[in-house]
This record gives sequence, structure tokens and C-alpha cells, in this order.
Amino acid sequence: MLFHISLDPVQIVQIMIVCSIANQSAMVWSLRREVRWRELAVFLIGGAFGLPVGITVLLKLDRHVYTHVLGVFLVTYGAYMLVRKPLVIRSQKMTFDVLAGLLGGITGGAAGFPGAFVTIWCGFKGWSKERQRAMFQPFILIMQVAALATISLLRHSAGEVGFEPGNLLAIPAALLGTAVGMTLYKRLSDHHFARAVNVLLIVSGISYLA
Repeated sequence: MLFHISLDPVQIVQIMIVCSIANQSAMVWSLRREVRWRELAVFLIGGAFGLPVGITVLLKLDRHVYTHVLGVFLVTYGAYMLVRKPLVIRSQKMTFDVLAGLLGGITGGAAGFPGAFVTIWCGFKGWSKERQRAMFQPFILIMQVAALATISLLRHSAGEVGFEPGNLLAIPAALLGTAVGMTLYKRLSDHHFARAVNVLLIVSGISYLA
């Protein structure tokens, strides 16, 4: 929704990233014993290559071009997955993990939204909701920290304000939303969790298109 406010699009992404870092920090801490770092590293390799591409897109292109493309994809995918049976892909090749991370890095840098493709791919693995979260939430946190640092340094080196301290004022509201979400999450089965993820992907897509 922030993309519809008349602000510098780079600052909007920074606000989204700051909120995400606060949210993910709280949630990753609660999952710290479940994180499988070797498996996560494969996704992060892809993210490391995708993030510079995404940041370049953010700084150079009209945001409406890529946010609308992302919005159409999320709405289409989420709606499709809601009306079909859960899909599990048995061929778990490492290449697909790297690709999901790559796409996550691109959307993380361009739109402050690195989790979509990794979340989708983890859903295809047939994992429990706990294992999915223990993979995509640390990925999101690490990508967001890297994106915020890189964007701020690039802005500062270009003679612009690298980071507005006022962006931090959004954190309390973000943490409140996290607390509500975690309360709801604890009541969801794996099946309902998958459906909730698809609904939220649709909502996210609509927000980019509206």
C-alpha cells in the first residue's frame, strides 16, 4: 500500500524493509532452533546474485513497470493454487533452490519483497508450516538487511540522504501486526497455513496493481 503514497519510491522500499527486518528478527528468533543453515545457504547464494539486479531495477526503472508485473503474477498464482489440490514437487534439485533465491533477491531489492518466490517454492516441497517458516523467514531477514545496507550506501555515495531516521517510526505498528499474525498462525493446520499463504499472496498482488 505504501507504493500508492506520493513518496520517493526508494524511501518507500526502505520503510518496507525496516518493518520487515523488525518482524523477521522477532520470528526468526522464535525459530532459531529449527533453522537448517546448510539448506538456507543454497537459497542465499541465489539471493546474493539477485539482490544487485533488484537494486539496480529500483534505482533505474519506473516502479510501475515491475510492481505491476509482480502483482499480476502473485494474483494469478495465488488464485490458481486456491482452486487446485496442494501441489508437491518430488524432484528437489538444488538448482531450483538457487533459482528461488535468485528471484527473491531481485524482488527484495526492487520492491522490498524477497519472500514471495522462496515461500512459493518451500510450499511445493511438502514441508510442515514450521519447516517452511524456518527456511523462508531467515532468508527474508538476511536479504532485507543486505538490501537496506546496500541501498543506503548507494544513496549516500550519490549525495542523497542514505537513510531517513523517521522510517523507524513504522516499526511499532509492524510489530503489532506480527503479534496478531503469530496468534492466528498458532491456530492453523498445515493445510490452512498453505491456503492462508495463497490468500496473502493474492492480497499482496492486488496491492501492487491497485
